[in-house]
Amino acid sequence: MKNLSWISTLVIALTASLGALYIDRNFLRNNELPYVSLAERQKDVLGKYLSDTLPAFGANVNFVAAAERVKNGVVYIRSRYNGPTKSLQDMHKNIPDFEDLFQDPSRRNESSGSGVIITDDGFIVTNYHVVDEASEVEVILHNKQSYRATIVGKDPTTDLALLKIEAKRLPFIKYGDSDKLQIGEWVLAIGNPFDLTSTVTAGIISGKARSINILREKSNLAIESFIQTDAAVNPGNSGGALVNLQGDLIGINTAIASPTGSYSGYSFAIPANLVLKVIQDLKEFGSVQRALLGVSVMDVDANLARELSLKEIEGVYVRGVNAGSAAEKAGIKKGDLIVSINDKAVNSVPELQEVIGRYRPGVKVKTRIKREGKILDLALTLKNEAGTTALRNNPGKSETDVPELGATFQIPDQEKLETMGIDGGIEITSLRDGPLQSAGLETGYIITRIDKKPVRDPASLRAYFLNVKGGILVEALNPLGQKEYFAVVK
Repeated sequence: MKNLSWISTLVIALTASLGALYIDRNFLRNNELPYVSLAERQKDVLGKYLSDTLPAFGANVNFVAAAERVKNGVVYIRSRYNGPTKSLQDMHKNIPDFEDLFQDPSRRNESSGSGVIITDDGFIVTNYHVVDEASEVEVILHNKQSYRATIVGKDPTTDLALLKIEAKRLPFIKYGDSDKLQIGEWVLAIGNPFDLTSTVTAGIISGKARSINILREKSNLAIESFIQTDAAVNPGNSGGALVNLQGDLIGINTAIASPTGSYSGYSFAIPANLVLKVIQDLKEFGSVQRALLGVSVMDVDANLARELSLKEIEGVYVRGVNAGSAAEKAGIKKGDLIVSINDKAVNSVPELQEVIGRYRPGVKVKTRIKREGKILDLALTLKNEAGTTALRNNPGKSETDVPELGATFQIPDQEKLETMGIDGGIEITSLRDGPLQSAGLETGYIITRIDKKPVRDPASLRAYFLNVKGGILVEALNPLGQKEYFAVVK
């Protein structure tokens, strides 16, 4: 009997040892334990981490300091038109649930929006659709002072525009780093909804790198990588500031998701890091210096990962590579996964577009790809739309105001001149009460001759008009390319 008892004890001990060894090898070494209760599983996993790793907030989060710091840096913009207003909603009529933050489009010949002062000497960033086709742009500061703005440049691919007013010592909002934004972080939206100036609302970051397909109809090179927030914004907020609690600019408010046209829970802003690059291009060159990889890409989802036998869902899948492109020259192939650009991870098409959109042609970037499970780092020199690394100086996008004629002008680019079949001229970009408008000229006309003499720049037109007695005969091409004549008197 004693021998049987001893044997039983030995068997039990051996079984326990084998069980412990099994658990050790199959669970503990994989940091897992069998469990039944989901709640207990959560407690077990969360208990392994410090409980105080999240930032602590007081009972009342205070937005006063940030609001006070930035409210003077947001302006009210009034755009006037010779014809019906054109809003961002006109650009995406097939997406009725998305509305721009422009003022009521039923108001013809005038609309309003917001802008952000970014330098003390009068540079202001706003949305492209706030000032596109405007004949006159008025900027009203927080202190009620009013200025007439010049459009320095516009970019439909990002829905951004740069304005300039002649003023000094202006309050401005400094750039923040939109890459550091975290989901759940508090933000403030400042703008002029429904003509209510300097309105401040609060919310959190709801998402990043959102694409809502509102710019595609305007350009196939459109970049959509919006910051999504639930800060309440409404018509009139377009072009206003999205700031963090330090008062740093982290986005330009652009659109809202709404079936009614008013705020319904989500709004979208252009990231500040992209804004910084685009606005700098507009200031330096008059147009955006777009850099391209030269690939067609798609997001990696569970189905694609399964089809390609990927162990992880990461990166952006390369569907095709354009001949002669930067990607082809660097050695990128169809089927590759682009996982990072200059060590910044990209896990969606909008993220990739935003990152590349921050660089100019000619810039070398380190592109990390995954090919058949292996990581490769490739040196890639970005190119422009023409397939070169050249920067295109486009002074024609810079506008010149001639008050005596009641108009602003720009020099058309070479492509437009060739299309119209002319070798020079100046294009009317906006009109207000004045001699040209009284004579019947309209926005979009290109003046080629005055009193049968060629005109090549706004300065010469102004000088001739001031020195002539009586009036002048203006020869111009309308937007359809038809030649017309106008008698312009002082």
